[in-house]
Amino acid sequence: MNEGNKTPRKIEESHKSIAGTSPAVRPTGWKKFLSKRWVFPAAYMAAAAIIVTILWLNTGKDQQDPAIPGQAEVASEAATSGQESPEASAVLANGESLRWPVEKIEDMTTLMPFYDAAASEEERVAAMVEYQNTFTPHMATDLSRQDGESFDVLAALSGTVKVASQSPTNGYEVQIEHPNGLVTVYQSLTDLKVKAGDEVEQGDAIGAAGHSELEPGEGAHVHFEVRENGVSVNPNALIKSEK
Repeated sequence: MNEGNKTPRKIEESHKSIAGTSPAVRPTGWKKFLSKRWVFPAAYMAAAAIIVTILWLNTGKDQQDPAIPGQAEVASEAATSGQESPEASAVLANGESLRWPVEKIEDMTTLMPFYDAAASEEERVAAMVEYQNTFTPHMATDLSRQDGESFDVLAALSGTVKVASQSPTNGYEVQIEHPNGLVTVYQSLTDLKVKAGDEVEQGDAIGAAGHSELEPGEGAHVHFEVRENGVSVNPNALIKSEK
């Protein structure tokens, strides 16, 4: 054989040997990448970051208070309005200040307080109403006499009576409209003394404390609610400390 043909044949055989190398022996670029020591720790950290981000974005959505049984059935409206309104105005343009709907608050006891989402766990549980296996935040303040007797319920502010009717579960109800978007609501009443369309002055008797099917264990009381622009607010945030 010609000496000059040896070199090309060796080169050709070498090419064939390389081309025939099995993929299992010759690592691909992807496997080389995965073989790096830093790949899996980096992937773990990236996955953890994604999970934390998802949890953060969902914070506040569908949250439930484990201290309150049956809260899954709580109305969403009550859940969002169970906080004090910082814009609430304690003194109206006519110079009147909101007052409790009773003659002497010192003679009264609070049967059920307003549900404040920022309050302690114990206070929040105490402000839940249970009715037909449903728990609902109490968006009012229930007052009764310390001796349990009935009493006159008074207009907390001057205004116009918009509602004076019987409620299926809360006895008789009166709603009075006032300036600055305020409405006061009085439930669990009996012996109404006003009708829709009446103009009342602060301190006028509008009815007497009675009972309600919704809160049967409370005896004679008034369910007093204050709404500002349609949102229930804590009366304690509006009523001056002086009684």
